[in-house]
Amino acid sequence: MTVNIGVIGAGRIGKVHAENLVYRIPEARVLAVADVRLDAAQSLAQTLNIPQATADYREVLANPDVDAVLVCSSTDTHSEIIEAAANAGKHIFAEKPIDLDLAVIDRVLAAVEKAGVKFFVGFNRRFDPTYARVREAIQSGELGDVHLIHVISRDPAPPPIEYVKVSGGIFMDMMIHDFDMIRFLVGSEVEEVYTRAAVRIDPRIGEAGDVDTAVVMLTFANGAIGTIDNSRQAVYGYDQRVEVLGSKGAASSGNVFPNQVTFSTATNICRDLPLNFFMDRYTESYEREMRAFIKSIVDDTPTPVGPADGRIPVVMALAAKKSLLEGRPVRLSEI
Repeated sequence: MTVNIGVIGAGRIGKVHAENLVYRIPEARVLAVADVRLDAAQSLAQTLNIPQATADYREVLANPDVDAVLVCSSTDTHSEIIEAAANAGKHIFAEKPIDLDLAVIDRVLAAVEKAGVKFFVGFNRRFDPTYARVREAIQSGELGDVHLIHVISRDPAPPPIEYVKVSGGIFMDMMIHDFDMIRFLVGSEVEEVYTRAAVRIDPRIGEAGDVDTAVVMLTFANGAIGTIDNSRQAVYGYDQRVEVLGSKGAASSGNVFPNQVTFSTATNICRDLPLNFFMDRYTESYEREMRAFIKSIVDDTPTPVGPADGRIPVVMALAAKKSLLEGRPVRLSEI
């Protein structure tokens, strides 16, 4: 079986997914690409030999040969396109978040359920081999009962201010990955969050209504305690680490480096900086998640990252923001 795909959004992530489908996943064929910038859609179509390029995503949904779509457009268009795709009977892979409003998310997910199509949320870090090994250690009981978990996620540089204004802020566009990752690793749901945050890097981020430095403490239903720290700028590069302490031991995952060379001199021991771009760090995970999406369609099995996984991290993000604004712990049941 070959799954015919339409890619909606020809930006960075749309290109990555399209390239994986064309070059590395023989069970898929990309038939169409749409982007509000027609030149971007045409350029990607020409590069990857995609038959259809358009500025209107509805033309992709109207194509009867398209079985599934990838929603890789800007955050503020996700919910509209997902709902339209569901109504058109297309299987859906959607970048996160689904929307910034829970009522809208619930409406969209109801449309997905009614349509009976596959729905996969693009939390690619679940498919990273390093994080997968940490999860295996937790789920197998190798570490015993989880007591503490700490997730570190720091970008090498802040995003453009125009992006901050429409992304939903640090909890929605950045920490949302970590909210998903921490519940995925622990295997238990978060009940309460407490946030401390500030503007420490770029005053313009504060003027746009956001923060650039944040720590969130999380209490899990199984009793574990977690912390997530985010920074919009780590001068040494892209910093992605996890540490878990359990009753039988601990596990930690470090950063990924461009090579394994260590330099030793009379004055110091050093190595090159870690990979500095998220698409370089998570190259393998993007391919693995796309393979998982196509496999769920071919085998007609549930997607490994489904509707609930798209909703819960948004609830966590809203609770974190509420905690920051009100200066108190917030239970997810309040959202």
